[in-house]
Formats: sequence, C-alpha cells, structure tokens
Amino acid sequence: MLLGRALIPRAWLLLGGVALLLSAGLVRAAETDAAARAAAERAAVGVCANCHGWRGHSIQPKFPVLAAQHADYLLAQLRAFKAQTRGDPDALAYMWGMASPLDDATMSALADYYSRQKPWAGERGDPRLIARGQQIYQHGDATEGIPPCAACHGPEAAGTDLYPRLAGQHVQYLMKQLRSFQNNLRDVAIMHGVAQGLKVADMHAVSEYLQALGP
Repeated sequence: MLLGRALIPRAWLLLGGVALLLSAGLVRAAETDAAARAAAERAAVGVCANCHGWRGHSIQPKFPVLAAQHADYLLAQLRAFKAQTRGDPDALAYMWGMASPLDDATMSALADYYSRQKPWAGERGDPRLIARGQQIYQHGDATEGIPPCAACHGPEAAGTDLYPRLAGQHVQYLMKQLRSFQNNLRDVAIMHGVAQGLKVADMHAVSEYLQALGP
C-alpha cells in the first residue's frame, strides 16, 4: 500500500510533464502557423500582387483571379508548380520559378489567405455570347458530346475543393487554360475530354458567361 501511495505523486508528475510538453508543442505550432500566415501575407502583397492584384483581384486578364478560390485547390496547384508537374506555358514561364522556394507551410498559408478574400463580379461582354455560354455551362451540348460544366463546378461556378471557382474569372485566362487542356499541356484527363469537343467560339462563349458571374 505504501508503495502504491508513493507511485501516485510520480504518476501525476509524469502526467503533468506530458501536459506541459503537449502545451509547449501546441504553442510552437501556433507560433509556426502565425509566422507562416504573416510570411504568406507579405508574399501576397509584395510579390504575388504584381500579377494577381491586390488581395487576389487580378486586373491583368492573362493572370487568374485568386480571390475566393478554394484553399485545397490552390494548394494543389502550388504543389504542382513546385513539383513542375503542371506544364501549361505560364506555369513554365512564371510559376515554376515562383513556387520553387516555397515550403508547404507557406503554400498552405497562401492558399488560405486567398480563399478568405471576397469575390468580385467580372466585366460583362456581349449578351448573346453570355447566353450561349450559359447554355453550354449549365446544360452542355449533347450533339458535340460536351457535358454540363455545372456538374463539377456547380450551378453558380463557385467550385469545390477539387474543382476551381470559375465565377468572375478573366476571359483571356479561361480561354488559355481551355486550350491547354485541349492540347494536353495541362494533363487533366476529365478536362481534356471536355475541351476536345469545344470549338473556339464555344470556349469564348463559356468564358464570357463565367467572367460575367457575380459573387
């Protein structure tokens, strides 16, 4: 009995030590996360904004809008740039080099930063093109074997963690990516299949519709 009583304080001391170690680990993790968030925001404002605009609202139509994009999707793209597995022309020209020094914590923090920014509506173009684009986006084109884009990207083109938000994206950027999917420069099987059936006029119509969509 005396031995058992002597062991009880030791057990509490051990448990207390474990709790202290765990709390210290949580503090360090929180400090690391805070440091990564701060570094990501500095990068977003001081570097990424040169192409992608303030808080991800690109005003240069060749560069994508990042504001309100899904964090998981953005992180996947950053990892693909870093690994040099995303091979469209702008990836080679810009993003392979930009992503190469980023560690995973910074990429995660950047993705989170942009996902929390408010979306804006894009410019509206030719109403007839927008109407045609809406028809293709929402219902596809059975005669050309084109499925509805809304099946993956959602009825409002808000996207998911797997499929990007397209609402408010620039026409020029969307057209460029559709051509990259069509030519397999971006190796995404489902999008290669979809883009194969799209004529240039249809790509333009869908892109005009998506750019015009609001938040």
